[in-house]
Amino acid sequence: MRIGVVTFPGSLDDRDAARAVRRAGAEAVALWHADHDLAGVDAVVIPGGFSYGDYLRAGAIASLAPIMREIVAAVAQGLPVLGICNGFQILCEAGLLPGALVRNSGLHFVCRDQRLRVESASTAWTADLAAGQELLIPVKNAEGRYVADAATLERLSGEGRVVFRYLEQNPNGAMADIAGISSADGRVVGLMPHPEHAIDPLTGPSTDGLALFTSVLRATASVA
Repeated sequence: MRIGVVTFPGSLDDRDAARAVRRAGAEAVALWHADHDLAGVDAVVIPGGFSYGDYLRAGAIASLAPIMREIVAAVAQGLPVLGICNGFQILCEAGLLPGALVRNSGLHFVCRDQRLRVESASTAWTADLAAGQELLIPVKNAEGRYVADAATLERLSGEGRVVFRYLEQNPNGAMADIAGISSADGRVVGLMPHPEHAIDPLTGPSTDGLALFTSVLRATASVA
C-alpha cells in the first residue's frame, strides 16, 4: 500500500509521519503542496507543523494549495485522509471536516503527553482500536481548541463522528473535550494529538499511535 505524506512550506512532522507509515508496513510517498497529482496513492496523511499563511488563520492558505484540490476531489471518490494537528486545521479550512481550530483557551502553546479515549473505532484510521480504549499520545499546539456550533456538536456526537476525546485534563479548551473527529463516511479523520510521535518505545511515551497507521492498511485492504 502507498500512503502519500504532504509537505507544505513550514511542515515539520512530515518525516515523522512518513516514518510511521513505513513502520506500519506501507510505502511512504512524498507529496509537495504544489503538486497537481496524487501519484496513485491509496491514502494520504496531512502532517503537523506550521504551514505557510498560518499567521492569517491556521490552515487557511494551505487549504487552497493545488495538492488540496486533488485531495478534495479524491475524497469524494473514497480516499482515506488523516490530518494531524495543522493537518486537522487544513481539513477543516478545506471543508472536509466541520468546525474550526482556534487559539488555545490559555493562549499558550501546549506540549505534553496526553491521554485520549477512543470514541469511535469504525473509521478507516481506527479499525485496529476499540471504542473506550485509552491512548497516550503527545499533543503540541497553540491553536488546537476545537469549536463548532451547537447543532454541529450534536450531529457529530449523534452520528458517532467524535473519534477521540481528551481525558483527565483538556489541554486547549476544546468543546466537548474533542480531540478528533471524522467525516460522515469515516474515511477522513482529523485530530490534534500526534500519533506519529507515539510509534516507538525509544522515542515516544507509548506505541499507541501506530494503530492509526496500521488501521488504514486493513481498512483499505478490506475495501479492495
